[in-house]
Amino acid sequence: MSKSTLELLGNNEVKITFTISSENFEKGIQKAYLDNRSRVDIQGFRKGKAPRQIVEKMYGAEFYHEDGLNNVLPEAYGKAIEEHELNIVSRPNINVVSSTKEDGVVVEATVFVKPEVTVKDYKGVEIEKVEEKILAKDVNKKLEEEAEKNSRTEEVKRGVKVKDIVNLNFEGFVDGEAFEGGKGENFDLTIGSNTFIDTFEDQLVGLKAGEEKEVNVTFPKDYGQANLANKKAMFKVKINTVKTKTLPKIDDEFAKDFSEFETIKEYKASIKKELQVAKKETAKRERENKIVEKLIEKTKFDIPEAMIENQVDNHIRDYAQQLKSQGLELEMYLEYMGQTIESLREVYKVDAEKQVRGRLILEAISKAENFEIKEEEVDKELTRISEVYKMPIENLKKAMRPEDIEGLKADLKTQKALELLVSTVKEI
Repeated sequence: MSKSTLELLGNNEVKITFTISSENFEKGIQKAYLDNRSRVDIQGFRKGKAPRQIVEKMYGAEFYHEDGLNNVLPEAYGKAIEEHELNIVSRPNINVVSSTKEDGVVVEATVFVKPEVTVKDYKGVEIEKVEEKILAKDVNKKLEEEAEKNSRTEEVKRGVKVKDIVNLNFEGFVDGEAFEGGKGENFDLTIGSNTFIDTFEDQLVGLKAGEEKEVNVTFPKDYGQANLANKKAMFKVKINTVKTKTLPKIDDEFAKDFSEFETIKEYKASIKKELQVAKKETAKRERENKIVEKLIEKTKFDIPEAMIENQVDNHIRDYAQQLKSQGLELEMYLEYMGQTIESLREVYKVDAEKQVRGRLILEAISKAENFEIKEEEVDKELTRISEVYKMPIENLKKAMRPEDIEGLKADLKTQKALELLVSTVKEI
């Protein structure tokens, strides 16, 4: 006999109605009494020693009902979910229809579930060709970067030129008032790097060490600090030093000095090989993204807003952790940048929806293909994870809960779906 009923409300929303028996409700109430009796003080009894009947007589028969229901509701709700094999993606909206000690509790839970997705014609998707070839200019660019790393600087007495490194003091003013974050001393700035806003760097060209100048600029309309956006500002600038950078000549001597090779030809060949490996991996990801984007375009289905919000939560959690590793707190950083959590959520929302849709599509394909994951595949992935986090494999296995293993298997299935898509793709 069914212990609960399921009603489809549309747009991946369902209503589950289930009953908590009077016996289980009583157990929950008794637990609530035992957990809270030390806080009940009734005249004539030592604190915490008043019998439940006395407490209920004084405060009402339903005094422990709310806490009692909270004690037994999660288990009853979980059993109802299992009975209907629902894949829940949001917190439930709980409505208590009726509640008595004699008849138990009737509960309605409205919740969103993961949508059923059907993907058609996913093999042989046509995408724009992804280039994997490494050109001479790519190798030369890498060589120039290496030369830049091994350059030397020397102080000069002439006026500032583009690509010079100037050390300067500056202080910014808006409407005659200095603003927070607008002051710096002994700041090294490469002219032409576009590190500073507007034409700030251009206006320093020609200045010599020791000279001062008032630089006038306008903050961008979309500047991170809202109080400065689109505002005109004046910076008082003093040039402390001017340095020029000299790069080594890229020849055989360069190869001998800064690589393990004797000739520049050998060095270039090595660089090309390294770039090819990196390019292949980048092209793989680009190819996968293009295929999934094509499938998102042609596969229409509704997704619960809760799934998008959960993905946004993941992004913000990762971003906060990244900032924390740099010694910054998210709230403080957002305040400095003139942003809020709400504005940050909006920034992440578009990508979050694409990621959710892409994941659902890959899950649907892996289901259609009936992919299975063998234990050796799980072990191989656990080994990879343990190596990444430098954690003994035995410790990792102990830390993994059954649901973590299921999640890992789901990830491996979607990876197989991606591999299938890539193996059948048509690049045009």
